[in-house]
Amino acid sequence: MKNLSGLGKIERTRLIEVIRNTKGIISVADASDILKLSRNSVAKMLAKWAKKGWLSRVQRGLYIPVPLESRTADVPIEEPWIIAEYLYSPCYIGGWSAAEYWDLTEQIFRSIVVLTTQKPRERKPVIRNTKYVVRTISKKAMFGTKPIWRGKVKVSVSDPTRTIIDMLNDPSLGGGLRPMVDMLLNYLSSEYKDLELLINYANRLGNGAVYKRVGFLFERLIPDEKRIISVCKAKLTKGNAKIDPKLPAERLVTKWKLWMPNNWFQENLID
Repeated sequence: MKNLSGLGKIERTRLIEVIRNTKGIISVADASDILKLSRNSVAKMLAKWAKKGWLSRVQRGLYIPVPLESRTADVPIEEPWIIAEYLYSPCYIGGWSAAEYWDLTEQIFRSIVVLTTQKPRERKPVIRNTKYVVRTISKKAMFGTKPIWRGKVKVSVSDPTRTIIDMLNDPSLGGGLRPMVDMLLNYLSSEYKDLELLINYANRLGNGAVYKRVGFLFERLIPDEKRIISVCKAKLTKGNAKIDPKLPAERLVTKWKLWMPNNWFQENLID
């Protein structure tokens, strides 16, 4: 590390110690533990380092180091998934963000989907110009994830099958019905296809609407998958659901207890 101009010897030593013992994200709590100083004094110290350009503030009490070659402290966050892991753990990256990671879509999304057991006040925060979409799930729904490394930090992302089930559970996580259907078809033609696991995850999630959507879509798009269609038919629950809660629901497909928008009929997507 180059000579940290503008800092005294003790400050330089402390800053180097903090950066060496954190993984890209520096919080007041972590720095306090590392330096064995009170959180109040450390908060002031981090703010001072940020003012001098050695740290960049992400949000209150949270900082990232400024690269030595940077000419400004307003540096972009290279790994926004790390921020999500730090702020919302236990959590995982899912929905369209996971679909992008697994190459299940070519569509470019400008937000990062995070599913967490936390209940944050803000569901669509913007952190350093990165938009997040945060959804709360139950602790029992924390399954079907894979650990991946982002720099020095291990981050969880939904595996391909869980990614698809999450979007069938909530099509908005795939950007809506049509993008979700495209991702489903890509999944079914990919190396990740695992229909037994798909049904297993649906069972564990326990939402009856998932069976209705899976059964309906498989029957219309891949009717040869008769076993999956039969399983979904046997698991139909009482009551009607919408194919996509965000879309108008004008006609009911009684066989699958699904409300559909009229344009699906007009485009011959339904018998």
